[in-house]
Amino acid sequence: MQASASDEVLIRREGRTGHITMNRPKALNALTYDMVGRIWDALLTWKDDPAVELVLLDGAGDRALCAGGDVRSLYDSRERGSAYARTFWREEYRLNALIGSYPKPYVAIMDGIVMGGGIGLSAHGTHRVVTERSRLAMPETGIGLMPDVGGTWLLSRKQTVREMPKEAGTYLALTGQQFNGTEALDLGFANVLILSQRLPEILSDMMQSAHPDAAMIRNSSSIDKAPPSSLHDLAPAIDTAFGHGRVEDIVAALDNMPGDWAAKTLAELRTKSPLSLKLTVAALRRASGFTSLEEALNMEYRLTVRLYEHGEFLEGVRALIVDKDKKPRWNPPRLEEVTPEIVDSFFAPLPGDQELGLTPEARRT
Repeated sequence: MQASASDEVLIRREGRTGHITMNRPKALNALTYDMVGRIWDALLTWKDDPAVELVLLDGAGDRALCAGGDVRSLYDSRERGSAYARTFWREEYRLNALIGSYPKPYVAIMDGIVMGGGIGLSAHGTHRVVTERSRLAMPETGIGLMPDVGGTWLLSRKQTVREMPKEAGTYLALTGQQFNGTEALDLGFANVLILSQRLPEILSDMMQSAHPDAAMIRNSSSIDKAPPSSLHDLAPAIDTAFGHGRVEDIVAALDNMPGDWAAKTLAELRTKSPLSLKLTVAALRRASGFTSLEEALNMEYRLTVRLYEHGEFLEGVRALIVDKDKKPRWNPPRLEEVTPEIVDSFFAPLPGDQELGLTPEARRT
């Protein structure tokens, strides 16, 4: 018996808190289309409800907040063209934008695995809580996609608390490498770290007071208790390799760099879609000049729709998730065959009224 959306995401009022729990623990709380709609409806209802002063998002189980979107359902809909995929991404991205401009405190508990669509549900909120168990990633280039759900906005902002590689966003976007809670703080994906054993305490405190800032100050961990960051030590190598504007030059820099890190990173890049890699770099460079999350989501929608219709995304999902042969037949198969003209064609506006068309003003009304 298939679970209903009301089972897959639990939505309820607890005092002055609107509480959303991702409830697919066996699937690492992966986000389905029906769950998107339920969360959207709840946020709109609570937005103008004076009895709700705080929104809290967390995940069932202790393994993940949300490991991403339900890409298998997108793959299975392929025989019907791209209509379902377009609808899924349209609704998901407008939810990301709503979270990014929500007028009330929006607290996301980013404990455990938080990837892809899970980033979109959490990292645009006002209060992003990570723990020593947090593992974040934007691994889309491995399935013929590129960082979406506002990922290009986050990865191109380079918001840091302490010194980080200037090109950390480019490195993480291309490789899909995981990063921990400390690194999430430094990259601007989170703004407080709580030891996981204290989560019950902070959640109780927040829901009783409806003032997340005070609760977090009382319960937050000192930085010396945070997990160490490997990105700090890799800063010179990351900036040397990933500071180039062309993926071919990034590959060449890694190929000429001594050491295991460069060799492993190069090997990882060679498993990714050449088209996705080039679109990702181009998208990050564009997003660095944007002034709103909505601009990034509009751009990402064009790219995801076209990668689906081109077949790159479908091939990536087939190889890694469906058949699991891990032998994707990328198209084009080589970086040099992904010409500037091909890249530009993916960024062109969608015809007619097919654009996503999000604006900051529309999301705040």
